[in-house]
Amino acid sequence: MPKVAEKLTQMGLVLPAALQPPAGLVLPFAWVNVRGATVYVSGHGPQNEDGSIAGPFGQVGGEVSLNDAVDLARKSAVSMLASLQRELGDLDRITAWNRVFGMVNTAPGFDQQPLVINGFSELIIEIFGPEIGRHARSAIGMAGLPFNMAVEIEAHLTIATV
Repeated sequence: MPKVAEKLTQMGLVLPAALQPPAGLVLPFAWVNVRGATVYVSGHGPQNEDGSIAGPFGQVGGEVSLNDAVDLARKSAVSMLASLQRELGDLDRITAWNRVFGMVNTAPGFDQQPLVINGFSELIIEIFGPEIGRHARSAIGMAGLPFNMAVEIEAHLTIATV
């Protein structure tokens, strides 16, 4: 069994099905865009195993607690890994997580965005190890996110070419 898939199984993490957008919504972009050894990953939010968007929904520091937001950031990581698995066929092809951009739907006065996005960063480092999982990162507050999600994260990676 591949190393990353084995780690996911050991951790009890299940990669969700492809995102099920609301009826009538067209998303005319690639979730994962591979250009040679460079991979650009579009913004991912938290998903349930069936591919639906996971809640709670709303602003962190308002309707969504800090602890729930950290969990949503972890779910966003798993969502992103599912898209990468579908595109790459093997998560062991990932040789570096270069940069992560985390967006948090933020209530006025909430300033703990880095703690929220730590949920993503810590999970990626746990799965891939400190060398491959290490990444530069931004964590910013937004006045709102699509579908009233609390967290959305995008990434830039390097892969082994086949």
